[in-house]
Amino acid sequence: MMSESRTTVALFATCINDVMFPDTPKATVLLLERLGCRVEFPEAQSCCGQMFTNTGYYKEALGSVRSFVTAFAGYDYIVSPSPSCLGSVREQHPMLAEWAGDKGLWREVEAVVARSYELTEFLVDVLGLTDVGAYFPHKVTYHPTCHSLRVAKIGDRPQRLLRQVKGLTLVPLPDAEQCCGFGGTFSLKNPDVSTSMAAEKARNVTSTGAEYLVTDNPCRLNIGGVLARSKSGIKTIHLAEVLAETEGGAR
Repeated sequence: MMSESRTTVALFATCINDVMFPDTPKATVLLLERLGCRVEFPEAQSCCGQMFTNTGYYKEALGSVRSFVTAFAGYDYIVSPSPSCLGSVREQHPMLAEWAGDKGLWREVEAVVARSYELTEFLVDVLGLTDVGAYFPHKVTYHPTCHSLRVAKIGDRPQRLLRQVKGLTLVPLPDAEQCCGFGGTFSLKNPDVSTSMAAEKARNVTSTGAEYLVTDNPCRLNIGGVLARSKSGIKTIHLAEVLAETEGGAR
């Protein structure tokens, strides 16, 4: 789906962003529109079904798969600010369609997956940008989430984008690739282990002296909770919100 002068992008906002972090999809829209895209929000979208799939409820998750392919059919580009949910679409949706023995659904899923991008992939690989005109005069550190690294496989695209933000100082995070302990239902089923992992991650974040912890997933719930309780003064923020900021306060 293309306009005559601008690329039309379907925003896959994700349910957790919609409920917990609405500024993230808003920032994604602002950023993409600033870069010349026309953004649409398919109102039929809902959960990717990851929670069902992760806990073995495949039959229940199939409804989310069918809903997704229906909501996003016809778009050339589907963009999400969540590597976790995007990873679910890429990895779990084809698996679920195959498990169900539904060849028609599998073909629909494969077609939609081929047009689905995590935000930084779309910026770097499709639009060909690392400098998006952002301005964020703060010292930050970046937490690459497990799903961004191991499922969505977005690599170093976030860091490449952050290094081009005017005024921003990016400091390395010790043991950056270590899990924070959130892991969806893992944090619910194993709260003591999760708390210990989050505490270690928060200590590493604090050691950087950063003002902000930048991440791209709901891991900020887990890490941010520890940072807040310890009164560290470090704020958590989604990468899209950083990239949406401009000099002069256009946001």
